[in-house]
Amino acid sequence: MMERFYNPVFVKELKLRFRSFKSFSGLMFYLAVLCIFIAGFLLLTTEFTGRGFFRPETSFMMFAVLTILQMALVLFITPSLTAGAISSEREKQTLNILLTTTQSSTQIVIGKLLSSVAFLVLMLVAGLPLYSLVFLFGGVSPSQLISIFLFYLVTVVAIGSIGVMFSTITKRTIVAMIATYGSIIFLGGITAFFFFLTMAFHQMGNAIGTGASFMTYFWASINPGALMLTLISPEMGDALAELSGVELPVWITYLIAYVFIIVLCLTIAIKKLRANMKSNR
Repeated sequence: MMERFYNPVFVKELKLRFRSFKSFSGLMFYLAVLCIFIAGFLLLTTEFTGRGFFRPETSFMMFAVLTILQMALVLFITPSLTAGAISSEREKQTLNILLTTTQSSTQIVIGKLLSSVAFLVLMLVAGLPLYSLVFLFGGVSPSQLISIFLFYLVTVVAIGSIGVMFSTITKRTIVAMIATYGSIIFLGGITAFFFFLTMAFHQMGNAIGTGASFMTYFWASINPGALMLTLISPEMGDALAELSGVELPVWITYLIAYVFIIVLCLTIAIKKLRANMKSNR
């Protein structure tokens, strides 16, 4: 039974990744950034005396800013881990050897993706002790923390799938990395621009007001930053529902959209991996 789920590519990539000094130096850098931020926040809040008040409202503010910072770091690191999954094998001229093994295209693509996601999950878990500081001062519920980490997981898998897809259909790692970062800019920046644009049309009472209000909800529902803000502050989700007239929670649409992105990107990667061969396995 377990042999069905055994993926040699995943096991090999996982061993190579966790034996690399680069991986642990990256993890150390990631935790160092979080520690510096938290220490600086605490010092500023207590006015560098260590005797100032730290209210639940301040704790919530630290949680919100820490969540945004961690999401930015994850989005910055993910393409570097996934955009070279297949293209690096092609550049090292080892892809043809990999394709002649008994591993199917699905096993190769999924194994490459899961090894990268596993390292990113390790980074998120390693940051949990730092997150736990907010529970010392109150202002944050455990359900918020759980929802934030589930949001991280879905987003990381989606961005990772995009990186693996571009790594498969392009020949150079740098091109795949640029394309993946471009996708992140679209999902995080361009959708935010369209959100504010359609919101402005809606408030101006344009003739396309009904369509604009729906598009306002649509652009917000696929933007990672917008969903993160609604998870941190549910009042923002209520304000968006009142503005757009759509009662469906943003996280449901976000989950559907990103699951679709994951399935689409992995399907393309699997199909294109052996595009030049006579038969796909």
